[in-house]
Amino acid sequence: MPKVLVTGGAGFIGSHVADLFIANGWDVTVVDDLSSGKRENLSGKAGFHDIGVNSPEFARLVSTRKFDVVAHLAAQIDVRKSVADPIADAQTNILGTLNLMESLRKSGDAARVVFSSTGGALFGDFNTPPNYEISPKDPESPYAIAKLTIEYYLAYYSRVHDREYAALRFGNVYGPRQDPHGEAGVVAIFCGRILDNRPLTVFGDGLQTRDYVYVADVARAVLLASTKPLPEKGRLDARGFNIGTGTGTSVLDIAKVLQQKAGSSVPIEFAPQRPGEQQESFVNADKAAELLGWSPEVTLADGLAKSYDWFARQRKGVTV
Repeated sequence: MPKVLVTGGAGFIGSHVADLFIANGWDVTVVDDLSSGKRENLSGKAGFHDIGVNSPEFARLVSTRKFDVVAHLAAQIDVRKSVADPIADAQTNILGTLNLMESLRKSGDAARVVFSSTGGALFGDFNTPPNYEISPKDPESPYAIAKLTIEYYLAYYSRVHDREYAALRFGNVYGPRQDPHGEAGVVAIFCGRILDNRPLTVFGDGLQTRDYVYVADVARAVLLASTKPLPEKGRLDARGFNIGTGTGTSVLDIAKVLQQKAGSSVPIEFAPQRPGEQQESFVNADKAAELLGWSPEVTLADGLAKSYDWFARQRKGVTV
């Protein structure tokens, strides 16, 4: 039975990844400090360690367990928090990843690392979407700068220390288990506000676009990147893969579709544009289709309906 370590495995995306590995017969270990992850997201079939990726305990776990794959999803994920406190963002995202990579290097463990990067914020606002893996990168936020920095480190470990890795550049991931109470994740926030019969707050003019990709499709991308042959090691983009739909959807459109799915007429209110926020972003995922055999299977309409239904059931106390 192959062994996988899922960092951030009690979180929104990480818990779906852990569940998919379990369903495919893997021995799954989850690491999460529960700063944003939730115990109720954890499967009883996964081993769990309540530790942070910066900790000595995490380094010891990585050094001694001999995993086949590390799905590295633990991160500080909020762009606004990274703008407010770039040092804390770097400590979690950059130093936590270096703790992982150095633990693997020193132990001689040959685990493949599948890293959750970003397919939107990485490229900044200086390209005309869709962005390809080789498109110029000029991120607008400390969060995205950290993700790009980690990718440079992974390329270094690949070339110099012969490490196996894939960097998956996710679009805007949405779906069940996303936290509607934080600042990240507009679909979850809008679902929560509709259920509370509260106005939907749109920042700026609402025409900013994102590439919304359903969480089950993202989990499948992580599994494929863990098992498929990878391209030859090389420069930064050699093992980078965009994971998205290739379509940009505006925040206003997301609000209107969710209103329609919910049969709701809650008003839409506008607020000032937030600093560090991109205006237009979507990616081309042809490389993932060609080399990993991945393409999105869930349409936006179906994904939004599934998401709203899940949040509605949660409000009624239905465990899913």
